[in-house]
Amino acid sequence: GEGLRHARRILLECARLEVPAASEILDLVTPQFYAELLTWGGIGARTVESPLHRQMASALSAPVGFKNATNGAVQTAIDAIHVAAQPHKFPTVSMDGRAMVITTTGNPYGHLVLRGSETATNYDAASVARAAAALAAAGLRPRLVVDCSHGNSGKDYRRQPQVASSVAEQIALGSRAICGVMLESHLAEGKQAIANAREGLRYGQSVTDGCIGWETTVAVLDQLAQAVRQRRAHPA
Repeated sequence: GEGLRHARRILLECARLEVPAASEILDLVTPQFYAELLTWGGIGARTVESPLHRQMASALSAPVGFKNATNGAVQTAIDAIHVAAQPHKFPTVSMDGRAMVITTTGNPYGHLVLRGSETATNYDAASVARAAAALAAAGLRPRLVVDCSHGNSGKDYRRQPQVASSVAEQIALGSRAICGVMLESHLAEGKQAIANAREGLRYGQSVTDGCIGWETTVAVLDQLAQAVRQRRAHPA
C-alpha cells in the first residue's frame, strides 16, 4: 500500500510538471492505481509471452512497448502486439478495490523493443532492418525502440553509451525504423545493495540494475538529439 501511494504521488507530480512518465507493466493489479498517469508502458522479455500481460496491455490507453523474448525472438513480440490490439475480457480489480471483469477495446499503439538476448545483441543496423522488415511483413508499422541495456549491453551498464552511439549513427544516416531508445540511467552511476533496511543508502543510485550516471546520460542524449537533427535535415 505505501509503495503504491508513493508511486502515485511521484507520477502525479510528473503530470503536474508535464514530464512524461513510463513504467514496466509487471502485474495485472497495480496498474489500476496509476495507469492513467503513464505516457508509456513496457512489457518485459520474460512476460511478453504471457497472455495475461497481453490482455492488460490491451486495456491501457498509453502506447506499450513489447520486448523481444530472452532468446532474441522478435516474432514473440510481434504476436503480442497483434493480441494486445484486440478487445479482451479479463478479471481484475475496480478503482475502489472490488473484483470485476473488464472488457477492453484493444490498444493500437503496441510496438517492438529490441533488447538483445542472453547470447547476442540486436541493436546494429542489420538487426534493426530485419526487425523492421518482420514488422512490415506482419502488417505493422516498421518502427521500433532500441533498448541500450540488458542483452544489448551484455548486462554491463557501462556499455550503454557504445550502444547508443551506434543507434545515433543509424539515425543520423537516415534510419526511419528507430523511433526511440531506452536507457538505464540514474543520478549516480552503478548500483548498490539494500542492506539493513534503508540505512547507508546513497541517494540517487540504483538498488536494482546498474545505471549510467547523470553526466553520461546528458552526453548520450546530446548525441542522440544531434542525430535526430541530422535526420530531420534530410527528410525521406
